[in-house]
Amino acid sequence: MRTLHDQVVVITGAGSGIGRSLALNAAARGSRLALSDVDEAALAVTVDQVKNTGATEIHTAPLDVADRSAFTAYAGAVAEHFGRVNVVVNNAGVSLTGDLADLSYDDMEWIVGINFWGVVHGTKEFLPHLIASGDGHLVNISSLFGLISMPGQSFYNATKYAVRGMSEALREELLIAGHPVGVTVVHPGGIKTGIARNGRVVGRVDQEATAELFDQKLAKMTPDRAAEIIVRAVLRNQARCLVGLDAHALHHLAKLTGSRYQDLVARAAAGRVLPARPR
Repeated sequence: MRTLHDQVVVITGAGSGIGRSLALNAAARGSRLALSDVDEAALAVTVDQVKNTGATEIHTAPLDVADRSAFTAYAGAVAEHFGRVNVVVNNAGVSLTGDLADLSYDDMEWIVGINFWGVVHGTKEFLPHLIASGDGHLVNISSLFGLISMPGQSFYNATKYAVRGMSEALREELLIAGHPVGVTVVHPGGIKTGIARNGRVVGRVDQEATAELFDQKLAKMTPDRAAEIIVRAVLRNQARCLVGLDAHALHHLAKLTGSRYQDLVARAAAGRVLPARPR
């Protein structure tokens, strides 16, 4: 795939953050767009912005990516509307911060349903259409935390590692089968989105302090810049796309130190990663 012009691009979680920026980037390149989000009001804002870029064809729908039957119906509707699907970006995701001992099973099922099963649904339902297009590309958004683990992020880590593992194995299967579908797994570092502020926290974690830590100290890159890097990776058919200096630096640290990185992270993160509410 050398261009996004006239390609049908599907983006989940398009109501904000990286999803919105990817929609704007693709629209500026002449793509035909299928945009979804669970937040209908936020999705409407994205649609207005995309229309202002001159996008000529946009299919929109509210979608809970964790709902398998809803995703099946959505994929069918998109394929029927456009007649083909060229690019699918499984971007929708949420965060869950807190020690594993404090997580409820409901919390665990919630994040797995969106971050992992949502990607599975998007991959499984659209894969036949990507293959049939003769020039398809699948983009699954993992995270820096799909490459290294962090305290307080056990189930976020679990979902993002799972996305990475599934996607890399799928890419190998497609290569063996000779199907014309590229797969890119994206590992963003700190991007200026609302994921921390809108996520769940458990135990004694202070949500406002955690969100401020992310917004002010950890999120260094704009979503627009992240979208540009991701699109460039797709057009270059990269299997892995690291987004941000922090993603590159911490990934290389983990490679250099092996499992010892866990000891280094634990010492560095103590008292900083999980700001606690006053007792």
